[in-house]
Amino acid sequence: MLNLLRRNADSRAIARRMCAALMAQARQPAFFGALQVPDSMDGRFDLVVLHAWLVLERVAGEPRLTQAVIDEVFLGFDEALRELGTGDVGMNRRLKTMASAFYGRLAGYREASSPQRLAEAILRNVYRGAAAREVQANALAAYALGARDRLRRCEIASGELDFGPVPAGGVP
Repeated sequence: MLNLLRRNADSRAIARRMCAALMAQARQPAFFGALQVPDSMDGRFDLVVLHAWLVLERVAGEPRLTQAVIDEVFLGFDEALRELGTGDVGMNRRLKTMASAFYGRLAGYREASSPQRLAEAILRNVYRGAAAREVQANALAAYALGARDRLRRCEIASGELDFGPVPAGGVP
């Protein structure tokens, strides 16, 4: 029993470090500049979900850690809503809406069978289907696939993540 508690505590500590890294990466100014992700609550949410998907792909074989990452992400959502002034009365409804969007986006990214399909999912989710953002969606998809490859080389036990650089100075 003590080992189970220790493993759970270890998973939570690793997940906390991973979530701090994914949140920091999702806040990089280049996403809102070069890639023109809307600098809004929705745009920030979508970048967090995209990065959470990348991390969850990396830890997919570790059920405790997977759940701990999801718990940490939603703890962050809860804290953000509270900072925005959401009271306890509306919190459950908003978190349910966010959970539905979160899991829907994860499914869309997981089901993307090619770079083009991932770009389509990103265009639909991050850019709300705006055809004028197709180039940015393709660039964000290329970044995500590169980040996924880099994350595969990261040591899970450390909780340290390397997403690689965000495209800056314009979109290819």
